[in-house]
Amino acid sequence: MTAGDTQPTRPLPDPPSPTGRPEPRRRRVWPWLVGVGVIVVLAVAAAIAGEWIARETVTRTVRAQVADALDVPADQAIDVGVSGLVLPQLIMGTLEELTISGDDVALGPLSGDVVVTARDVPVRGDAPAGAIDARLTLDGDQVAQLLAGLEDFPDAEITLAEPDVRFDTAFDVFGLEIPVAVRLTPTADEGAIALSPAGIEVAGVELTADQVRDQFGLIASAVLQDWTICVAEYLPAGVTLEAIAVVGDRIVADATVDGAITVDESLQQPGTCA
Repeated sequence: MTAGDTQPTRPLPDPPSPTGRPEPRRRRVWPWLVGVGVIVVLAVAAAIAGEWIARETVTRTVRAQVADALDVPADQAIDVGVSGLVLPQLIMGTLEELTISGDDVALGPLSGDVVVTARDVPVRGDAPAGAIDARLTLDGDQVAQLLAGLEDFPDAEITLAEPDVRFDTAFDVFGLEIPVAVRLTPTADEGAIALSPAGIEVAGVELTADQVRDQFGLIASAVLQDWTICVAEYLPAGVTLEAIAVVGDRIVADATVDGAITVDESLQQPGTCA
């Protein structure tokens, strides 16, 4: 063994810098990136939390105001939807689009599914809203309940088949019951649903109104007349019925709402039929 074999091994020196100066020591960058990432995550979490709180506040407030204005039961389910991000809209002072809906909403004797879409709704409530559309949908049972409340309406079975409302009853002629089916066409008439005879079958035979009157006289008057259901008295005065039609097995009533209903108390009071 030689003397060189006992010398400790040393690392080779770094090669000299081309400039003749020592190379600067490299710093680790990743701890700074982690710190920035944490800040970004916290900021996103705060924004999400703020958005959730803003949305919950808006929906809860609108739900309470609608329930109070329509005087619906406390357990009535009312869904409120706000399109887009709520927080920026609150900052700007206007909700771009607000949707309010409920199934089987009871408005006095009137009951149905309601959907209201409002646009440009001011947050502070000190200005009218923009366009507001409403839709009320009634099924056969709900229509039958309304018709049953009309004076002199015959005891009948009600069915809805586009485009008509049909009721089946019978003429009592000297103790003999003759089946009668009347088809009614619904229209909107100054806050009311107007139902006008569109056809009549007697014992399965299609007859004209004049033929029925000729054969049955005063008995026919019980079915051959227009029927009017006032719905405006169960809705705010700011709601105007525009169109009513039987769609499938439902009656669909479309209405417009005066945007000033958000600030004018008179428009929030029950309406009337002409």
